[in-house]
Amino acid sequence: MTGTKAKRRGPRAKGSKRLVRVDVQFACSSRGRPDPRRIRRWARSALAERRRAGALTVRVVSETESAALNLRWRGKRGATNVLSFPAGGPPGDGPELLGDLVICAPVVDREARQQGKPRSAHWAHMVVHGTLHLLGYDHRTRTGAAAMEFLEIGLLAGLGVDNPYA
Repeated sequence: MTGTKAKRRGPRAKGSKRLVRVDVQFACSSRGRPDPRRIRRWARSALAERRRAGALTVRVVSETESAALNLRWRGKRGATNVLSFPAGGPPGDGPELLGDLVICAPVVDREARQQGKPRSAHWAHMVVHGTLHLLGYDHRTRTGAAAMEFLEIGLLAGLGVDNPYA
C-alpha cells in the first residue's frame, strides 16, 4: 500500500505492558476523522487481555477502495463499513501480524448520522468490531453474534461509549 500517508508508532520499551503495534494509514482525507491515537486506543482495548504482542494496521479508505476490496475478497458489491483481513502467515522474527482493518470513512460517517450516534462512538465500535474479527470472533451464528456483541458492549463501555446495539 504505497503512496499513502502512514502514521506509525513502534512497540513500547521493554518492561512495558503493551507491545501491540497499531499502524494507522489514511488513504483518503484525514480531515474530520478520528486522531490516530484514538484509533490505536480503540484497537488496543479490544486486544487487551487477549494479545500481549503483535501488530495490526488500520487503513482508513474512500468508498471506491472499500467497494473494490469488498467485491474482490467477499464477492459483494458496494462499500462497507469495516473489512477485516486476518494475517495467516507463519510467525517470524518480528511481532506476530494480526492482520489489517480497512475502514470506509464515508460509510462510517453516514451510518453514524443515520443511526443518530455520535460519530466518534460509531468509529470506536467499528475499530473494536473489526479488531475482534482479527482475533477470530464472528457473528455468523446466533451464539457467535451474542458472544461478540456482549464483548463489544463491555469493551465500548470501558471506553465511555454507549451500547451500540441499544
